[in-house]
This record gives sequence, C-alpha cells and structure tokens, in this order.
Amino acid sequence: MKVLICDDDTMTIRAMEYQFNREGFEVLKTNSGREAQKKLTENEDINILITDVYMPSMNGLELISYVRNELQRTIPIVVVSRVNVKENINEALDLQADVYMTKPFNLDELSRKVHQLLEKE
Repeated sequence: MKVLICDDDTMTIRAMEYQFNREGFEVLKTNSGREAQKKLTENEDINILITDVYMPSMNGLELISYVRNELQRTIPIVVVSRVNVKENINEALDLQADVYMTKPFNLDELSRKVHQLLEKE
C-alpha cells in the first residue's frame, strides 16, 4: 500500500512517516500542494492521501478538488489540520474528503481511520 502525506510541518510528516512505515506502507511525502499534485499525477498507484489544509503554493482544499475533479480519482482522502473551524471542515467534506482530523491527533487513531478507509476500497 502506498500513502502520500502532504503537510508543511516537518515533525507531523516524520511522525506519520514513522507510523506508516512501521505498518508496512510505502510512504511518499511532500510539503506543498503543488508537489503533491505532481506526485499524484505521476503515481497512479497511490492508495490514500493525507493532507493538511494550509500549505504553500496550493492548499489542501485545492488539492482535494484537483484529485476529485481533474484526476477524477476516488482514493480515500484524510485531512489533518490545526484549524477546527466548521466552515473548513464542511468545505473539505463537501469536496469529498473522507475524514477530517484536528491536530494534534493520535497516530493510532489516524492509522485506524486509514485502515478503515482502505478496507472499504
């Protein structure tokens, strides 16, 4: 299984990378939406996307829209963000993100949600 992590917080990326490597995932990581866009275009075998909302060059909401509308991919998308604002949460879910988690989050809980989403696929 291949997971793409997109977050501009290096410590968050490292923590998620450690968790998912330990579970046997192949981990791709980026720190901007534009980089994630490129990786998603080049790697059709990515199984799940985990993205922050606020990042340089392209935010997570724009990235979700790109995945769903431009690439027309149905991979599970998990949003992790420090922002716990109802409008952001609703917009992410309206764009067809599958899960919205607020930072700081429990890595085991994130992992559980990722596995649940992948089981549905």
